[in-house]
Amino acid sequence: MAAKEQVMESRKVKMGTAAIVFNIIGYILVGLVAIICLLPFIMLISGSFSSEQAIRFTGYGLLPKEFTLEAYRIVFKYPEKIARAYGVSIFITVTGTVLGLFITTMAAYVISRKDFKYRNVISFFFYFTTLFNGGMVSTYIFYIQYLHLKDNLLALILPGMVNIFYLLIMRSFVAAVPIALVESAKIDGAGEFRTFLQIVLPLLKSGLATIGLFMALGYWNDWYNAMLYMNSSEKYPLQYMLYDLLQQTQALARIASQAGIRVESLPSNTLKLAMAVVATGPIILLYPFVQKYFVKGVTIGSVKG
Repeated sequence: MAAKEQVMESRKVKMGTAAIVFNIIGYILVGLVAIICLLPFIMLISGSFSSEQAIRFTGYGLLPKEFTLEAYRIVFKYPEKIARAYGVSIFITVTGTVLGLFITTMAAYVISRKDFKYRNVISFFFYFTTLFNGGMVSTYIFYIQYLHLKDNLLALILPGMVNIFYLLIMRSFVAAVPIALVESAKIDGAGEFRTFLQIVLPLLKSGLATIGLFMALGYWNDWYNAMLYMNSSEKYPLQYMLYDLLQQTQALARIASQAGIRVESLPSNTLKLAMAVVATGPIILLYPFVQKYFVKGVTIGSVKG
């Protein structure tokens, strides 16, 4: 009996040692991968604080070369424009993401219900739009001539409000909600909308966080729709305002070069890096608050007993 207990204890020690070694190796590998993923962003920040001549002749590095703030001086030459563009981008991102999540989740809830007679037909129409669409010209005419959204912020919100790919993903999340919860709500007298808001929606935190982050990134990084529909510089979002600034700087460099003026000191590469830092900062700060929901199950804690 004593010998058997000794064997069991030795097995536990071996298993404990193996688990520790495995965890150490796993942490080391994950740490190396994290460092490799972090290096490009470090070089991005370092390059934005380097001089244009250092970038051209020595390339990029982990530490700034010939430290200068010239690129950021150009970006923030008119701070009120940057602040206004930030405000427009934040408004578009928050409004579009909230409305898009609400509409996408409601549509996913409807087409995931097996007792809905036409859910397959409607799902086909959704899927059909991923294969064929009207194209840019017809979309532009529709927004300008029929909706009259020229120079209107709604033109920046509506195009990204519904994404069929996100809808299909959300349907998978909704379909994982136990039907017993919905039926229990019906027995208690709750209507469809109340069931959706109070029973189904709270169980979709992981799906809402995932799809919401994708939508927010799409709105935040969008500059193309602003180029198509916006005329007033006061309504430019941050991405398009920075794009317009870069185009003006490059045009100035071309004009100076054609006039025989040396423009080595005019930031070009460093200006792009500084713009990237300015544009990605808020998203990097937002990501840690959403990340924890990516690994959570959609029905954790929803059914007990």
